[in-house]
Amino acid sequence: MTARVLLVEDSPMISSGLKALLESAGFDVTVATTATEAAAWGGMTGPSVMLLDINLPDGDGLTVIGALAARGLKPLTTYAMTGHTDSTTRARCIAAGCEDVLLKPVPVRQLLRIVSEAVA
Repeated sequence: MTARVLLVEDSPMISSGLKALLESAGFDVTVATTATEAAAWGGMTGPSVMLLDINLPDGDGLTVIGALAARGLKPLTTYAMTGHTDSTTRARCIAAGCEDVLLKPVPVRQLLRIVSEAVA
């Protein structure tokens, strides 16, 4: 079965590039541009990996983790993606359930390695 990635990113340029990259590597990618859209994930099970922008137009992206978990659809692994490098942001992401925090722009090789390892 193909690993499913939920990419939560409000920038069309970033999301289209990452979607194409991940799909070319064999992943099934769903893009959500808001926290509300991501929380409405329609799968019968949670995504294998969620790549989560924490600053979304409708609020804090970290709320998606709890919203999916409340529906029994928590991703196997979640990585926060942000341009903020401060320790407070990192601590908040880890406390919310993120595996790690990826600094944007995430290098292509690093992203592919992380997602591949998460689903291995």
